[in-house]
Amino acid sequence: MTEDLLEFYGIECVHCKEMDPLIKKLEQEEGIKITRIEVWHNAENAQLLSRLDKIGCGGVPFCFNKKTGKALCGSTDWETFKKWAMGK
Repeated sequence: MTEDLLEFYGIECVHCKEMDPLIKKLEQEEGIKITRIEVWHNAENAQLLSRLDKIGCGGVPFCFNKKTGKALCGSTDWETFKKWAMGK
């Protein structure tokens, strides 16, 4: 497991909820843990998102791989998500 993968989300965010099954699948099938960080109700977390968002996503869900520096913006498909998580 790693602490290199971050998912920034909003509690009420529909698109963030779409990512929940992919996060669970990644954790179960690949043994990879993603640290989830709520930003809509936490200004400090929102500032961290702003600092890491070099791709101009400007919203959530925003996933960041600290090891590779790569980010994903918005909900995505399983293959793209898995490649990002694996650092490919």
